[in-house]
Amino acid sequence: MTVGAEGVRPQGGVDVDQQSVVRWEKAASVSELWEGELLDVEVAGEQVILVSAHGEPLRAFQGLCPHQEVLLADGIWNPDTAVLVCSGHAWELDMRSGTTVNPSGCVLFSYPVRVVDDAIEVGIPQDDRRHYRRFLETA
Repeated sequence: MTVGAEGVRPQGGVDVDQQSVVRWEKAASVSELWEGELLDVEVAGEQVILVSAHGEPLRAFQGLCPHQEVLLADGIWNPDTAVLVCSGHAWELDMRSGTTVNPSGCVLFSYPVRVVDDAIEVGIPQDDRRHYRRFLETA
């Protein structure tokens, strides 16, 4: 994982806008997450999955499946396609974007993430909400 000259490398594609207040929390050390791997972490009481897909920026998403709240890190990970198959009911998620592939129609909550020196930090929004998206079927 390459770090910029100033020691901080922010990552894009997040649900938190530029005006939101986040508290940066250390989630892991850079040495704990190799390219092509996932890492399940708890950050400030929130279940988060860190994703380092081949050739993609570092990402941080809600760590629970939007279907049945199963830990996503327990699923089957394909680092070549960046698709994670949930162990609960075989939902397929594209971990480059956090979108569900099968079935479609849901997007995981995405946290801001950055690397500072040897630390992977996740930005936890300070809005007193649960940062989790749940798939709800409509009749």
